[in-house]
Amino acid sequence: AEVCPPSCNCKSLGGTMDWHIDCSSRKLTQVPALPVNTKRLYLQNNSLSSVPPGALDSLRSLEEVNISDNPWNCDCHILYLKLWLEDFSAPSLADIRCATPAAVRMKPLSQLTGNELGVCKRLFPIKCLEFFWRDLILIAGVIIAFLLVAWALKISKKLVCQINL
Repeated sequence: AEVCPPSCNCKSLGGTMDWHIDCSSRKLTQVPALPVNTKRLYLQNNSLSSVPPGALDSLRSLEEVNISDNPWNCDCHILYLKLWLEDFSAPSLADIRCATPAAVRMKPLSQLTGNELGVCKRLFPIKCLEFFWRDLILIAGVIIAFLLVAWALKISKKLVCQINL
């Protein structure tokens, strides 16, 4: 059984397993755990500044969302929300205005470019960086081995020529 998030109002939608979740005007600072069968989600007029990557991905039944009127921090960490809304609901994206940083204050999130969102020091999970360094070392090892084999072939060719003379 799915549970309604604390401090939200939830209504079952007409005999289906789908939910109407209203968490608007609750002073929320983060997105609550939501039932997978959420069909309508209202998070407007809260204190949300960002949404963690993946937080909305499980909402497969979602048809309507309103997350406007929140103090969104439009730095590189807002990229997940921007991309998710571009896929889900362009009109909802148009309603989102940035509160911080000062350079983008009151700008619609939909109009921000990658340069305006800034660069995060760690966009990739640590495991991705570990794979990157491992792969880089393997590639360097293969290149060194290839150069050694080429050098050995060159030396052996000279030796064969000297023996023949």
